[in-house]
Amino acid sequence: MTFQPQVRHTLRMTSLRSASLGAVALALALAGCGDDGTGSADEQQLTVLAAASLTDVFTELGTAFEADEGADVRFSFGSSTDLAQQAADGAPGDVLATADTTSMGIAEDAGVTGGVDAFATNVLVLVTAPGNPLGIESLADLEGTSWVRCADEAPCGRVALEVLDAAGVTAEPASLEDDVRATLDKVTSGEVDAGLVYATDAVAAGDSVTTVEIPEAADVVTTYDVTTLEQAGDPDLARAWVDLLLSDAGRTALEDAGFTVPDPAA
Repeated sequence: MTFQPQVRHTLRMTSLRSASLGAVALALALAGCGDDGTGSADEQQLTVLAAASLTDVFTELGTAFEADEGADVRFSFGSSTDLAQQAADGAPGDVLATADTTSMGIAEDAGVTGGVDAFATNVLVLVTAPGNPLGIESLADLEGTSWVRCADEAPCGRVALEVLDAAGVTAEPASLEDDVRATLDKVTSGEVDAGLVYATDAVAAGDSVTTVEIPEAADVVTTYDVTTLEQAGDPDLARAWVDLLLSDAGRTALEDAGFTVPDPAA
């Protein structure tokens, strides 16, 4: 079964929906973390290390956070495994958000995390060129095509291996990419016929791809974790970001981007 994901977000959207933006402002005001105008730009800087699949929604939330906090939000997007190892090694950073619990475990084992919160889940899908010209309807149809997935050590690669194994597919990819956005780029650029990416990345790509749901992926759900880091320059500002992510406004932005968010009462 194929479907076209709606275009809901693009990188560096000019603003959140008015309702979401209002909720963000309210959440931040209630948190009492606004800039009092006395700090320098350096004192109000937040560095967020985040999985590549969070690029669009975090950039969107970052724009609102900067406006309300008077803070400069800087992102380092990439493979969760690489970012978690960097955090574990003491690299500068205030917040770490990973696309799986295994990667977060690297930072936890190193003792550099605060409390860890699960904030979203995701599943894999297949994406093809617009219109799906080769008629790829399942993982089995990858045989004989040019396709890509994430490298084994990346969360999206580990999930892909599980899904492919469950489907009994042994077709070899044309290449293994560092993260899910690099995988998506291979498809949108026309370099390959198909790719295994997260559902949220397919949403972000809009009409640049056609999306094919994978039944086997429903049993291999990816859980996203977030934490403040021990090396955070401003722990309160780092916590404000996590609180935003877990707020109603953050949940709305995540859902609009195609993520599933846990029940706050659970």
